[in-house]
Amino acid sequence: MNIIETSGLGKRYGRTWALRECTSAIPEGHLTALVGPNGAGKTTLLHLLVGLINATTGTATVLGGRPVGSRAALDGIAFVAQDTPVYTSLSAANIVRVARNLNRDFDPPYARARLEELDIPLDKKAAHLSGGQRAQLALTMALARRPRLLVLDEPLAALDPLARHDFMATVLAAMSEDGLSVLLSSHVLAELERVADYLVLMTRGQVRVADTVEDLLASHRVLTGPTAAADRLARELGVIQDRRAEAQAHLLVRGSGPGDPVPPGWEAHPVSMEELVLAYLRAESAAVPQASSSARPTTPMGVAR
Repeated sequence: MNIIETSGLGKRYGRTWALRECTSAIPEGHLTALVGPNGAGKTTLLHLLVGLINATTGTATVLGGRPVGSRAALDGIAFVAQDTPVYTSLSAANIVRVARNLNRDFDPPYARARLEELDIPLDKKAAHLSGGQRAQLALTMALARRPRLLVLDEPLAALDPLARHDFMATVLAAMSEDGLSVLLSSHVLAELERVADYLVLMTRGQVRVADTVEDLLASHRVLTGPTAAADRLARELGVIQDRRAEAQAHLLVRGSGPGDPVPPGWEAHPVSMEELVLAYLRAESAAVPQASSSARPTTPMGVAR
């Protein structure tokens, strides 16, 4: 079953397309990394999928065919926005009570138990918590809704390395225990490489790459060989990134798999997910990205509307 499917999905703000002709299918059970430069359309896509905004063109479904924005979809999705929004004037205990009243399905005992396990004081106002604690509080409110799909928009951006590690450990534990699917937008490639098993790469409002990390790494490699022969080889292969010195060239290429023959006089080397993402981003960097609106709606604690 596909946890997310889009077909020709697009969103326009005035004359500017923030997202255009987005067609993809993400199977359930994955931790999907959504990556791309600022202005690529990542947040717009996430907001469309969780029902915060409406599409201009195309269609999208979640949870095996449920229309985005429908009650059936909203009940099965939890969303943590970029600034991990919580009600800063309320204590953690009162935030649990508010979340219980705003959601049809919410598990207060689970929420309180998780906060106590994380040593987050229930009587302390959210404004007085550390950044890592606020992120964990927002994540706990989302997980207490017992969703099938957890959508996270840049939750790691403001966290220190230890807080990032603890946050992702919680996400991975929820996936293992509850069969949760996760869509995570982030610029922290090193962290994504450690946890993600599916990759969606966006540039200029469109999906450029979408596949399992395992298959993507198997089908890409760096060929190292003589610069004098690089032009001919580059014409024959699908070159993503071409780096040359006076004597030696390094070509990151996409083939059909690890069994592809290595050209005579060349050596093949595996690539990491970070290398792969950066290569695609560099390949797109010469083009002028489309501007996208910075005004986006947010909803605290992934509350179902």
